[in-house]
Amino acid sequence: MTTGVSGIAVTRAADAMLRALGGSTVSMLFPAAAMPNDPSTQLGLVDPGTEEVAFCPVVVRALTTANTGPRRRLEFLLSATAVAETVSSRDAASAEALFNSALGMLYDGDLFHVEGVTTEYFAGTAYLYRVVAVE
Repeated sequence: MTTGVSGIAVTRAADAMLRALGGSTVSMLFPAAAMPNDPSTQLGLVDPGTEEVAFCPVVVRALTTANTGPRRRLEFLLSATAVAETVSSRDAASAEALFNSALGMLYDGDLFHVEGVTTEYFAGTAYLYRVVAVE
């Protein structure tokens, strides 16, 4: 019999921690998947639109910025469970591919540009995503 903490247990603990620390909701904008197949689309005359996908639970932290840098810089701690559900529903190859396809993040009525993503792992299982975004 083996004892210890598994990756699934850490994922559940991270979800509980994010809910306990505020559990906010943040949305990511993605390009719309379906486009009509006609010449105007190929010429770029049709706006493909965007899809808004909500992530919850999320903890938002303000980061310091330089005087010459962006106005606001935030760190979003996203649940790996919510990210995995979105990867599956959007048929993305991986979480990294999902974040790379994002146009931006909506938080508190403001649009932020994704600056970087870091994945936290335990026992080979992703349990938390740190997304740094700037306004």
